[in-house]
Amino acid sequence: MTGRTIVGAALALGVGAGFGGGMARAADVPPAWAQGGPAQEEQMVIRVARQASPAVVSISHPRASGSGVIVRRDGVIVTNAHVVAGTREVEVALASGERLRGQVLGADPTVDIAVVRVTGRSDLPAAPLGDSDRLQPGQAAIAIGNPLGLERTITTGVVSAVNRSPRGFELEGLIQTDAAINPGNSGGPLLDSGGRLIGINTAVLRDPETYGVAPGLGFAVPINLANEVVRQVLETGRVSRAYLGVNYTDVEPEMARQFNLPVQEGVIVARVVAGSPAARAGVRVGDIVTRLNDTPIAAGGDLRRALRALQPGGSAVLTVRRPDGQTRVTVRLGEADLR
Repeated sequence: MTGRTIVGAALALGVGAGFGGGMARAADVPPAWAQGGPAQEEQMVIRVARQASPAVVSISHPRASGSGVIVRRDGVIVTNAHVVAGTREVEVALASGERLRGQVLGADPTVDIAVVRVTGRSDLPAAPLGDSDRLQPGQAAIAIGNPLGLERTITTGVVSAVNRSPRGFELEGLIQTDAAINPGNSGGPLLDSGGRLIGINTAVLRDPETYGVAPGLGFAVPINLANEVVRQVLETGRVSRAYLGVNYTDVEPEMARQFNLPVQEGVIVARVVAGSPAARAGVRVGDIVTRLNDTPIAAGGDLRRALRALQPGGSAVLTVRRPDGQTRVTVRLGEADLR
């Protein structure tokens, strides 16, 4: 599979937790299996798996394959943009074994979300949506996907952190989960303990020295963000994003000290695209952007999030620091090319 892939982590659910350091006594570990059924955590995972697995699909085309999740009974499916990159038609394999032709309705590579639809159906099983804005670190996270062709594999873990913007990623505001990456998992669902869809698995962190996968460092796009892409695609047939027209890098403390910069955080403009909205407004290479309208900009993720909240054609005021002091630049935003 090309690009990023993701999903599920292996997290032991307490069974055997006392082994390796001596046998645990019955008084130390409640013998749930002796009470006539699985432990409470196991019951939760089994329930979520039974409920959600029918909504998980396999998506494939000649250049890639991955996972997806049905979010509407009439055949609307969410997956990763990188899973369907470069194609307009895919094969969708349902949990029942039925194979359908799917059309890619639209995608937003800036958040790695794509919308696929199979037509002529109104009875497909759909995953209920959760609220990713209410997630708390430590709560249960359950992933289902198709790693290496092993369909509807269930793996479990926790929400390790929220609103993550890993260095080196173009994506930001991600859910971090202790999920191990496997090719074929990209685009699959991350679920809470109620079986609600909270994220779309998308990426894994790699060790910068060995470039091997860093175990337990997986990431998912929050479902609230993914659902906004779905809404735009279904309402207008495409995703529209505001465009500024600059390349930039984060201001870091070491950089600020070395170059005696006037601020300790923000983004420093490395390139202004010729003819872009930023160029027409007078944004310069070396400008340090510290605010967009009323939003403080401490890093690139802040700027990308602030731009996503704006509409093409609207105006934005950049607060920038220059050698001669602070100034404000008004930019008439363009529209990003998301093809």
